[in-house]
Amino acid sequence: MRGKILLVAVAATAAGAFALTPHGAQARGETVTMKETFMPGTIVVRTNERHLYYVVGYGQAIRYPVGVGRAGKQWAGTSYIDGKYIRPDWAPPAAVRHDHPNLPKVIKGGSPRNPMGVAAMSFAGSEYAIHGTNQPGSIGHFVSYGCIRMFNEDVKDLYSRVSVGTRVVVQ
Repeated sequence: MRGKILLVAVAATAAGAFALTPHGAQARGETVTMKETFMPGTIVVRTNERHLYYVVGYGQAIRYPVGVGRAGKQWAGTSYIDGKYIRPDWAPPAAVRHDHPNLPKVIKGGSPRNPMGVAAMSFAGSEYAIHGTNQPGSIGHFVSYGCIRMFNEDVKDLYSRVSVGTRVVVQ
């Protein structure tokens, strides 16, 4: 998202009522073969495909459908996960507030109006994150201000697999 994201949340260890274990039966991720070779543990987002790949082995990845930045809001580059948050609060960045001036300054985590969904993983040195969504119909489309949206079940699955420091490549 353009502008700064306020990610105020309770650490995963304090979220006793919200277990973040893989939900294979619910998650939409599927194991696929990749032509490129990335180090296992890398997250690769292919914006034009609207898919996120979590590399599990050389040439093997779990592929998840995602929503990505709309025209003029996309970005590409390399970063890493610098924070993991459960039910984060969200402060609409300046670009979002410009387009939606009636939004409150902060939307509490867990609110159906909070676009961050059940979990978020922020990117170092940027205003972007991989996060869940309370609008599942947006997945598979160019819809965001630059963040990567996932089904809540999928973001829980990915969240359980990655740690702070995980490399992220957005193409």
